[in-house]
Amino acid sequence: MVLTGAGISTESGIPDFRSATGIWAEVDPFEVASMRAFSRDPERVWGFYRTRIHSLLAAEPNVGHLALAELEERSLVQAIVTQNIDMLHRRAGSREVVEVHGSIRTAECPNCLWSEQTADVLAQLEVRPAPVCIHCREILKPGVTLFGELLPPGAIERAVELARAAELMLVVGSSLEVWPVAGLPLEARSFAVVNRGPTALDARASLVIDAGAGETLSALVAELSRASPQSAS
Repeated sequence: MVLTGAGISTESGIPDFRSATGIWAEVDPFEVASMRAFSRDPERVWGFYRTRIHSLLAAEPNVGHLALAELEERSLVQAIVTQNIDMLHRRAGSREVVEVHGSIRTAECPNCLWSEQTADVLAQLEVRPAPVCIHCREILKPGVTLFGELLPPGAIERAVELARAAELMLVVGSSLEVWPVAGLPLEARSFAVVNRGPTALDARASLVIDAGAGETLSALVAELSRASPQSAS
């Protein structure tokens, strides 16, 4: 299985969160991306996510996303567990994707649990500062996991199940600092890391490659094609 973080999507022009130039270097996540902030000022939270959703929808899958989809097509990857909310794995062609931090695909009503599709949410945001539920008129919450919120039901359980069954977990573009997802590699029999910069679990990894996701994963697919040309797509 593969575990991906923000580092795989930076090559699609999406900034990460915790680097010196990341999103949280410019804005306090607890002011715009936490349950406390949503309860206190949902319009401010939606002001942040309105811009973010537009930027994520404008991004395209990069060679790293495409390489992982190719590895799944070859039955070398069983599933992708991702911390990303950008839906780029699915758009690249990956089929088995577990989104442990939710996604921008929908917004949800905290009251009646109605899910609204992104296109309809953005249409509402053109005329009001926060979208509301069409059934009970409560303000919708972004369909992503905010700080102080539990992970989506079933997602982390499925991720743990996949990790424990995997011969190898490949961690791509994650600094492994956000728990409980950061503990998933420890559930696998072994794990390898591809990331720019160190991670919290480098000392326990079977292999660490300090490099970009796209260049590394595309090189892997190319090498597999040379080694087994008959299996190439």
